Amino acid sequence: MKNYKFQINGNKYSVEISNIEDNIAQVEVNGTQYEVEIENMPNMPAPTIILPKPSKQAVVSQVAPAPAPKPVIAQASSAPRSGSSIKSPLPGVILDVFVRQGDTVKSGQHLILLEAMKMENNIDADKEGVVKEIRVQRSDAVMEGDVLIVIE
Repeated sequence: MKNYKFQINGNKYSVEISNIEDNIAQVEVNGTQYEVEIENMPNMPAPTIILPKPSKQAVVSQVAPAPAPKPVIAQASSAPRSGSSIKSPLPGVILDVFVRQGDTVKSGQHLILLEAMKMENNIDADKEGVVKEIRVQRSDAVMEGDVLIVIE
């Protein structure tokens, strides 16, 4: 973030550059947000920014500040407390679970049989470890990305 002070035609400007991507800069001029295009941007540490000249008839388009990101609230049942989670690669129905809590599994071992789009899919362990938690059972419907098993 860079701060600059300018005086143009007797008017004072406080300019803060918050972000530059390609040739577009997000700047704040005297508390107002603008999106500025930088012309002929060479590989320089400090780019030259072209600001509109103030005049009685000048109209400057104002960019609304980006809305604050909404906080992500994780559901207790969807995120493992520790360990590696095996997630469903697509929506489907659980046909069979081949392991139990506490079982030691090897990388590549079949853990679950998932029916998705009228096809049976084996869900395999991606690492060696101990099954800490099984979050599904036969006939459960799951969505893509749902945690099925947690391996520690």
